[in-house]
Order: sequence, then structure tokens, then C-alpha cells
Amino acid sequence: MPKEKKDTLFTLIKSLKKSEKRYFKTTETKQEDTKFIRLFDLIDQQKEFNENKILKKEPSIKAEQLSNLKAHLYNKILQSLRMYNSSSVTEIGIHNLIDHVQILFNKSLYQQCINVLKKARKSAERIDHLELQLEILNWEKKLLPYTAGQNTQTDVNEIVMKVQDVSNRINNINAYSNLHVQLSSIYNQVGYMRNEEDFKMVNNLFITSFPNPNEDLLSVSEKISLYSLYIHYYFFIQDFKKGYEYALKWVELFHGDKTLMSSKIEMYISALNHLMISQTKLEKYEEFLITKKELRSVGNLSAINLNDNIKLKLLKYSYVHEFNGFFMMGDFGRGVQLIEKIKPGLEQFIEQIDNHSRVIMFYKTACLYFGNDNFKDAIIWLNKIINSTDVNLREDIHGFARILSLVCHYELGNIELIQYNVRSTYRFLLKTKDLHQFQRYILNFLKRLNASMTNKELIKHFEKLRENLIPLSENQYEKRSFIYFDIISWLESKIENRPVKDIIREKAFKRENVSETKNI
Repeated sequence: MPKEKKDTLFTLIKSLKKSEKRYFKTTETKQEDTKFIRLFDLIDQQKEFNENKILKKEPSIKAEQLSNLKAHLYNKILQSLRMYNSSSVTEIGIHNLIDHVQILFNKSLYQQCINVLKKARKSAERIDHLELQLEILNWEKKLLPYTAGQNTQTDVNEIVMKVQDVSNRINNINAYSNLHVQLSSIYNQVGYMRNEEDFKMVNNLFITSFPNPNEDLLSVSEKISLYSLYIHYYFFIQDFKKGYEYALKWVELFHGDKTLMSSKIEMYISALNHLMISQTKLEKYEEFLITKKELRSVGNLSAINLNDNIKLKLLKYSYVHEFNGFFMMGDFGRGVQLIEKIKPGLEQFIEQIDNHSRVIMFYKTACLYFGNDNFKDAIIWLNKIINSTDVNLREDIHGFARILSLVCHYELGNIELIQYNVRSTYRFLLKTKDLHQFQRYILNFLKRLNASMTNKELIKHFEKLRENLIPLSENQYEKRSFIYFDIISWLESKIENRPVKDIIREKAFKRENVSETKNI
């Protein structure tokens, strides 16, 4: 269902912490016109925004005034939040200093401008914020004619060289980020590389757009942008070993540097996330546990501004990697227990996250239910993907959601429903150019099923399907399919007449050589 459009002022007020509300009212109630404070209180008291109720409760506010009053209040709250956060968010503090320079410059107080700029530049360099450094340097250049006689040629040359150096670094980051955005756009549509055409398309992007960097000469910000780009490229072509190498480099940039961690906390969290993704794909479970512990500790770091955006990102990655831990160890029972425990909060959380993350969360939740033999619950979550109108977002997951749904219906004995849905799944995969040999084998297997088959006949079909699929796991363009669904373990569970979670757990314990009491 489409989301209800919310009033922006109502949403902003509801997002405020108690301390932010208190700060706003303390600083603004000193003003003579406090009508907008009354409006603030009325909106804050509402659970759902209703203008008519506000007008009834406060007759002094006229209907024709309300629109302007809301706009005024909205701007006042943003100004208050800026002041509230200026001491804890370094970037806001630097912007405030630059604004002060503009005011001082307009008053011809040039020496004071220079003093403020020195303070601003020191802060910007400490957090390696290149865009702010360039803005500050450009102000220093602008002030040169007004401080003639105070500057030696050496000083002038130093400013010019710094402007050039920072500009070059920004250009590098723009080149990396532009390529990153293009690659992300492709990934968000199709998922991992499907075929040779995808591989050539992405490689051509790199050949034509990618500057060849010398890592030793790069600043921290450049390295962060570069490593992120490399990781997304290697993940896309499913070279998780190379992706893992760059994820390690990315995380190690932050180790031992509390200032960098504090100023670029979002990048630090993203680095940990990508490292854990690569550890999951490479089945490095012991390392995964260590990184997960590091991710959990982020919320306890001192001098870190955990704003709502950071908290949501931490919560998202915590959920995703908690699920990934269950997948790696085949601990689907504990996974389902966790989902049932957090279900009300999980559904609310899913509404808050972006569409791409939402699709992934739906699919992972469905897979946990499937692994625990809760096939009806798995179908409920898969239908959230299948019935979505936004099929151009992660077409790969949309396709595998349909295949996994067919397998669930098989487990539930809905043979007639399978015959009908196989045809629509074929059409969808053809439309998205994602009908490969892996999908053909499975769909042909499901299409041939009928209720009169004996158990012996079924096992032969399962064995044949397994025999056909195993070689595909080594194929460059077919192996992606095994990322979405551990079909081999499922087939082995059917052949051996055992729960799939037991098969996966046994493989995990053999691989990791860990005891069954190991805490995920």
C-alpha cells in the first residue's frame, strides 16, 4: 500500500529528542511573539497531524495564518537544531565559523577574518574535510588584497599550492564517487553480475572513467572513497576475496584514530558492514564474530554523535548481520525465535529504512523461516517482494523470491499452484534477462512434479537436479544463484529425509570446527 503523505513540520517535531525540544523552547520563549511556540506544543501533543483540531484548540491562530506560521516554526526549529548541534558536530561548527567570516568581511574587519579562518582551517584539516578546506582556502585567497604587506610571497605561494592540492584530491574523490554511483545504480537494479554483458559493461566503465591512483599519495578521504569503489566493483563481479582485502584496508584506516572515527562515523560503520558481508560470503565465521563485536561497540564509543541517521544505520546492519550469523551456522531456529521476539519493532524498523534495504530484509527474513521449515511464514514475507510494484529494484531478489516461493509451495503440497506459478516465473525471468541454466533446471524440475510420484521417483529427481546444479557453482556467471538460495543443502535434505537446517549446521561445524554451543 502507498505510504500516507505526512506533514513535514509534524514529522520534524516528532523526530526531536526531549533535550532538543527543551533547548528550542528555552531559547525561543524569550521572544515577544510566542504564538508559534503554542503551535509547537499543540503539534507535539498530537499523535496524528490534524490542522482542524489545532485551530479549534487555539482560536488566536487563524486558518489563513496557519501556513505562514508553520513555515516560520519549521525554520525556527532548524535554526535551533543548528545551534544545539554546533558544539558536537564539527562540520556545523566550521560552517558557523565561515559564516562569521562573511559577517566580519562585510564589516571590513579583515584581520579578524584571518583569525577565524585559522581556527576553521585547523578543524577542517583535523577531520580531513576537503570541501570545507577548499572553501576556507578560497576565503584566504580572497583576503590577500585586503592584507597587502602582511603576506610574503612564500605565504601566497603556500595558499595557491594548498588550493591546487585540495582541488586535486576533491577531483579524485569525485571521480571515484561518480563511478561508484554508476556501479550502485546497476547493482540496485540487477544485483550481482548476471552474464558476460554485465561484466563487460562494468569493466568498460572502469577503463574509461577510472584514474589510476597511487595509494601512498592519497589522503584518508581519498582512500575511503577508493576502497568503497573497489569493494562494490569486486562484490558485483563476485570476487569476494578482493572485496575482503579492500574492506580490511578500509576498516584499518579507522583503527587507532579516534578523531577520524568520530568525524566519519558513518564511513566507519559502512566499512564494518562491508567487511562483515565479505566475511559472510567467504564463510570466515570466527572473524565475522570479532567484527560483529566491533560493530556493536560503536554505540558505546565516547565523543560520538549518534544521531538518528547513525542509529538507524547501526540498527539495520545489526539486524542484517545477526541474520547472516544464523545463516552461516544453519541456526534457523534461533533466527526465527529472534524474529518472533522483535516482530513489532522489526516491522516498524522496516518501514523506516530505504527501499533497497527493505527488499533485502524481506528476503532474509523469508529465508530464516524457510530454513526452519516455517513455509507459510516464508511465503508471507516473500509475497511482500513478489507483490511489490517496484520490480526494477533488485530484479535478482524478485526472481529468486518467486523461485523460493515455488519451493515453499512444494513443501506445503500445493502442486497445482506450482504448475500455474511456474509459467509466470518463467515470464518474469525472461523479462528481466535473468533466466539462466540454474533457474531452468529448478523450474523444469518443479514443472514435472505431480501428486502421483512415489517417494523413490522423487528422490531420483532430487538426485538428478543436484547432479546438474553442482557444476554450475564453479561457473563464473551461474555461481551467483547459490548466493541467494542454498539449493544443494535443500536437495540433500530431501534425498536424506532430514531437515535442511541440520544439513547446513553439519557443514558449518565441519568448516569452522566449532562446537554446537558456540554463541552466534
